[in-house]
Amino acid sequence: MPPRTAAIPAHSDVTDPAPPHRVDDCRAVGSVLARVGDKWSVLVIMLLQGGPRRFNELKRMINGVSQRMLTLTLRGLERDGLVTRTMYPTIPPRVDYALTDLGRSLAEPVKALGNWAFANMTDIEQARRAFDTRNDAG
Repeated sequence: MPPRTAAIPAHSDVTDPAPPHRVDDCRAVGSVLARVGDKWSVLVIMLLQGGPRRFNELKRMINGVSQRMLTLTLRGLERDGLVTRTMYPTIPPRVDYALTDLGRSLAEPVKALGNWAFANMTDIEQARRAFDTRNDAG
């Protein structure tokens, strides 16, 4: 009886579930992920899920964000079509920020990512300390 061998699929037998990516596609996706993966953007999107908010309200709710960084974050989110900025002609002027339909479609995955980060923060910090201790000793 001949020895048994494992069947190795020929290259033509293996199908790639995803089409090949062009460099331009990767850059575009990277650009979007850089925006939505930014820590301030994640927090702003999570907070705007509850409805429109004013700039100073967002600033108070986001611990550690500077006025400049919040401004840049909101502008970037507005530029990407995720947030709208509505100015009301009152004295003093009132400006509200709200999620667009596109922003709302992103809110659930961002919320899940943010919740995962909050839930696992302690474990990640412990893993970092253990890694740093092992690598500082060597």
